[in-house]
Amino acid sequence: MEGFSDRLYRAVRERGTPVMVGLDPRYDLLPVSLRPLGAEAGWAERAAAFAEFCRGVIDVVAPLVPIVKPQAAFFEELGPPGMAALGEVIRYAQAQGLLVVVDGKRNDIGSTATAYAAGYLGRSNQSAWGADALTVNPYLGDDSLEPFASLAHRRSAGVFVLVKTSNPGGRTFQDLQMDGRPLYEHVAALVERLAGETLGTCSYGAVGAVVGATYPEQLARLRHHMPHAWLLVPGYGSQGGTARQVAGAFDAQGFGAVINNSRGILFAFREREYANQFGEARWQRAIEAATRRMMDELAAETPAGKLGRR
Repeated sequence: MEGFSDRLYRAVRERGTPVMVGLDPRYDLLPVSLRPLGAEAGWAERAAAFAEFCRGVIDVVAPLVPIVKPQAAFFEELGPPGMAALGEVIRYAQAQGLLVVVDGKRNDIGSTATAYAAGYLGRSNQSAWGADALTVNPYLGDDSLEPFASLAHRRSAGVFVLVKTSNPGGRTFQDLQMDGRPLYEHVAALVERLAGETLGTCSYGAVGAVVGATYPEQLARLRHHMPHAWLLVPGYGSQGGTARQVAGAFDAQGFGAVINNSRGILFAFREREYANQFGEARWQRAIEAATRRMMDELAAETPAGKLGRR
């Protein structure tokens, strides 16, 4: 199978956009039509609503974007029914032609890290979850990342390592100065090394980095420090990130980054602009409009405009 970095490169080129849609279902924000039992719904009913909602989102965005990112926490919150729904969503998205990054921020040491990697990474029955990629926490050290990087490379999958996150509190540890550099730059150097060891034909590796949109100067600097790493950029939209702020994430041709938007797309029908235009009954139309708006913003304000929309 073609490697993850090359599949992502091709998918971004074919869709003409780097938009990533985050699948972060929240029961109390779903359309009323999907939660007929309201607050009385149990775990199984809520999980079924999550699966139905995510399938509806995927139906809308699959022709438009290259990749989606289900957030495991919202499914895990519902216990076994939620995890079954997550598996269903992963399979459904891939069947619609999308790449899937599971946002689980997993890691551990030794055989436990290997088990996480083996369980999540790889399509076609290579793993139980069948994800194309997984987000990983680096703060157990380089030996904890090696099992993810090596297995991802063997299984044509990918890994996104937390480097500079979008939340304000991330600076508590990530910005600590070590040997004249912030800690996140040391992590970035490791990511770049691992990316270089797993290069695809597109000149990006199987190991990428999570770098928040809310720190545009650091984002641009980290693009320079990690020329062979795909960047997964959260924080767009609801967290305050804008198209102009993420411009530094891309290479000169408009590749090298995918920009995630979760709430701003999923629950667009709750925003005044889209609520007035579509109403809750046409929530999928609102999702399409919000997705297209983000695509237009990125095309206008970043090198992604060079990709050429289909």
